[in-house]
Amino acid sequence: MIPVPLLVCVMAAWCAVYLADTLLRTSVTHRISYESWLASRGLMLSPFHLRWQTTMFNRLFAYCARINPRALYLWFSSGLVFGIVAMLGSVVLLVKTLQQTLAQMTTDNPRMGGQQTLQVVVPGVNLPTSQLAYFFSALLLSGVIHELGHAVAALREQVRVNGFGMFVFVVYPGAFVDLFTTHLNLISPTQQLRIFCAGVWHNFVLCVAALAFLFLLPILLFPVYYTGAGALVTEVVQGSAADGQRGLSVGDIVTGLEDCPVRGVEDWSSCLSHLSHTPQTGYCVPVSSLQPSWAHGRAFKRLDGTMDCCSNNSLTDLCFSYMKPQSRNGREREYACMPVRKMVTGTRVCRSDADCAAHSNAPSVCVTPSLENQTRFIRVTHPPNTHMLFVGYPPHLQYSVSLTNFVPRLGFLHLDLPIFLETFCKYVVSLSGALAVVNSVPCFALDGQWMLNALLEATLVTVVTDRQKRELIGFFLLLAGSALLAANVALGLWMVTAR
Repeated sequence: MIPVPLLVCVMAAWCAVYLADTLLRTSVTHRISYESWLASRGLMLSPFHLRWQTTMFNRLFAYCARINPRALYLWFSSGLVFGIVAMLGSVVLLVKTLQQTLAQMTTDNPRMGGQQTLQVVVPGVNLPTSQLAYFFSALLLSGVIHELGHAVAALREQVRVNGFGMFVFVVYPGAFVDLFTTHLNLISPTQQLRIFCAGVWHNFVLCVAALAFLFLLPILLFPVYYTGAGALVTEVVQGSAADGQRGLSVGDIVTGLEDCPVRGVEDWSSCLSHLSHTPQTGYCVPVSSLQPSWAHGRAFKRLDGTMDCCSNNSLTDLCFSYMKPQSRNGREREYACMPVRKMVTGTRVCRSDADCAAHSNAPSVCVTPSLENQTRFIRVTHPPNTHMLFVGYPPHLQYSVSLTNFVPRLGFLHLDLPIFLETFCKYVVSLSGALAVVNSVPCFALDGQWMLNALLEATLVTVVTDRQKRELIGFFLLLAGSALLAANVALGLWMVTAR
């Protein structure tokens, strides 16, 4: 559901701004000076919408439009091709996303929500408040690069740029360019297409550039950070399963989970997933060290059908099961309540008694923690400290800590710098790519509207000679595209907020 405190703060802030604006506009003494101040700074204010426009960047746009005309022609012609392909691809993607949303609405499977390519993002609901700075910064950067493409393409096609501006709508930032409409209507449909497609083309290029930077980050940071040695702990959630005197601490390097080596964050996640979907790992212990279960009471069944043999509520003992040595019935199991850290420290992992016999001369058996369903016992290796022992549901361990692949070579280097760069690049990839897709949709008020109209004028002028018929075809296509986008947004919002 929507976080009420965040909603109240946003509404209160906008009400205060709008109230102050109304009072100043109705004031006899301050109205003229206030409106002059707004006009001189290019500011416009309306309910839930603040807009700023300036001409200070026009020279920069003009300079960019004069750089290597031949290269710019090829650049924006490539953008034209991409824009047409993206317009068709965005419709296919929206249809697929709508099908996935409808399928998710009719099922109780929570995993289906993560399979969607496009998702509606609502700050404070499916976007953590701790990530808002990344989200808004990446969104603003994507919008500025988008409008930079329009401005440079327009000037290259001899269309005047009246100004560049930024805005905030409710909480979402954005950017825009104001083009001289008369000039725009005088050029050919192909030239118009280069201008209209330039925005989504630049978003795509920004997405690719951020993705390349993300993959090259280990090389770029190699002089000061190294990778491949393990997963570095940057944060431990207080009171979580990983917290405590013998838990994990900031600066620890995790190198293994049981017999699964951890060289980075990806290995950490894959190892936890593997351990949660495979049977519990066993440990080779000498037969002489086994204590029969009657030392702490007989073995008994839990409510879920699993066995337990530790009835002393000890935090240091754990019930282990094993095949009874020299038993006539090879499937007869025995249970022993043993001090867990003493029994598993320095022992080899196993799946059966045969694994222990192959690596030990002394009589040994493979003992397995007897735990409740879906619960796992996991040894976390983080040298030079002793193993952290975890008993619980593996995803709980995953959400207890924050990790990074980058280990600083020098002590004064900040642990969070690589995380900041990684996170920001991921948001740029997601949001710039999403802007490229959404703006390509043939929908009213989006770039896709002008892209479609220019495309129809460039391709149907010899087939459909009547201009009104071409406009009618474009209108119905835009109507269909708008309905498709609206359905995705409406159902996406419902799925995010109602559930």
